[in-house]
Amino acid sequence: MLVTESRPRTLKWFHAGPLLYGDWGTSRLYVLGLAFFYTGAEAFFYLIAIALLMGAVAWAYTIICRCFPDGGGVYTAARQLSPTFSVVGATLLLCGYLITAAISVVEALHYFGMPDGAWLAGVAVLIIAAVGGVNWLGAKSAGRFAMVIALAALAVSGVMAALCIPYLPEGLSKVHFDFGRGSWSHWTDFTQIVLALAGVEAVANMTGLMKKPVAREAKRTIWPVLIEVVGLNLLFGLAMTAMLLALPALQDVAMPLADHYASDGTIALSPEAQAAAEEIKNTAMEVIASTAAERAFGAGVGHTFGMIAAIVFGLLLLSATNTAVMAMVSVLYAMGQDRELPRSLTRLNYSGVPSIALVVSLVFSIVIVLVERRPEKLAELYIIGVCGAITSTVMSCAINRNLELGRAIRIGMWALGLLLLAVTLTIVVTKPNATIFAGAVVGAVLAMRVGRKAVTIGTPEPIPEPIQGWLEQVRTAEPLAIDPSKPKIMLAARGRYQSEFAVDLARRRRATLFAIFVRTLRVMDVVPGRVPRIEDDRDAQEALGTTALMAKAAGVPFLPIYVTSSDITGEILDYTVTYGCETLIMGKSKRSLFSRKIEGDVVTKVAESLPDDVALITRASTTPHVGKPIELPAEAFAEPGPAGQAGPELGQSEDGEPDV
Repeated sequence: MLVTESRPRTLKWFHAGPLLYGDWGTSRLYVLGLAFFYTGAEAFFYLIAIALLMGAVAWAYTIICRCFPDGGGVYTAARQLSPTFSVVGATLLLCGYLITAAISVVEALHYFGMPDGAWLAGVAVLIIAAVGGVNWLGAKSAGRFAMVIALAALAVSGVMAALCIPYLPEGLSKVHFDFGRGSWSHWTDFTQIVLALAGVEAVANMTGLMKKPVAREAKRTIWPVLIEVVGLNLLFGLAMTAMLLALPALQDVAMPLADHYASDGTIALSPEAQAAAEEIKNTAMEVIASTAAERAFGAGVGHTFGMIAAIVFGLLLLSATNTAVMAMVSVLYAMGQDRELPRSLTRLNYSGVPSIALVVSLVFSIVIVLVERRPEKLAELYIIGVCGAITSTVMSCAINRNLELGRAIRIGMWALGLLLLAVTLTIVVTKPNATIFAGAVVGAVLAMRVGRKAVTIGTPEPIPEPIQGWLEQVRTAEPLAIDPSKPKIMLAARGRYQSEFAVDLARRRRATLFAIFVRTLRVMDVVPGRVPRIEDDRDAQEALGTTALMAKAAGVPFLPIYVTSSDITGEILDYTVTYGCETLIMGKSKRSLFSRKIEGDVVTKVAESLPDDVALITRASTTPHVGKPIELPAEAFAEPGPAGQAGPELGQSEDGEPDV
């Protein structure tokens, strides 16, 4: 059997950098506003503290990427210590991704100018559903869109930075630190904006695709993004202090603004001051962009530049929503693969996307948006997941004696881990809603995990299977004798009828039969080296095993091929031409017209590029083969399941599409 499972390491630092920036840099769009909302004129000092913490975390993740060069963050690091610990860490990360999706889409609509209310909730739900639809089809343009928007946001931020320079002296004169408040108050204010760390976990999930040496590429990815994020956060923090304290509506308002918001939802501000406070809290970067441009070039240019910034930043936030949804899918898929969650979460659709995991991610994201849309409240829920996951990753590396860490590095990881643990515990104590949210999700996952382990494994197979299993049929499928002078046929379709047709055709032509199964998988790396393997791929085992069993019974030389790739068309063409096949058999697509327009139709693409001397045969998987039947030995099969129990046709994907 020919098996291809390796993924090319094509991700260089200048590719990974924009991807990390699209995740890590997005937090600026709500962190700056929340920093001013909670701390007022003291915001700049808190941003300095956050910058130092971000630098320490960035250093830690260069070490983490070096220790795990094949991909994976908290789930991988924690799993080396304890499966239960890894489930808790991954679930905290899942909480962070859930809130990322919610807060990003809500803030995107704020930047687009939509006020709070039922309309915002409805549009947010539609956007999340649209994100799910795009990912269901496996559209590859989402990644390119993310990179373009990240670069556009970087350009807009650069222009804003230049326009904000004149504000720096004024900002320095207005910032102050209230030493009269207790240290506990300062500490809790600090923990409220620690969500600036959000997104750093993404770099650990990229290492499986990074060029080697991974340690060097990771450093080149992390440090430039850190410098940009920290540098501009501090610059914008100073400019923000100067601009916002000068707003007429806030001249007589005591700072910080959060002190005027009561827990029962009442706001003790004038309508003008409340409007300004909401604008700062929701769209601070747009306020900074329009104010700076207006001062430099006039009201008209300021308004236009503010609109441009709002659109770009809104699109960047929508890109972050997409990234968060697919990150949730990846976590659920990895936990399903390890049987920590139901195995159904690993079920892939035609595009290689775990469909049930995607639906679960979308449903929970929509529920959160419908329940809560206030950025400051979503941020509370966000912090505990983000900080908890990062804490778990860092502490796992510090504890793990099997990792090659120098004494100084291990001490540094311990110190950082304990600091992050203190932040996490503070959030647990001071933010009961966040604690309830994270505790409920973690508790539900752990309960499901315990319940699954208590279930007796071993339900009868819904379809007949050889005694030795389908995988053994594939492994033992050795070519009887491949004669170069005889015809060769390639089968790139699955299903019992397709196998019967191909084997019978090869028998009648005295040809050698090849069967190819291309498995696509479009999720982020959560577990190192988690490339689909035929040992774990039930569909591939059934499809190739069925053909192998029939070919052996018919005396047809047969070679199964299992390939992991994102380019189905290219793999089919490559192997068909490489082995000199005169005939290619494919199934007719059952995908919808809309789906084919978005992602394209494999059969059509293959037909357009197939050499003229190769005949293409397409047939529906539901069409029975009417040729000479292939007699299979009865002793090869296990006993069938209970009477009347029917299962899916061999090799059928969930949408009926013949996954090649």
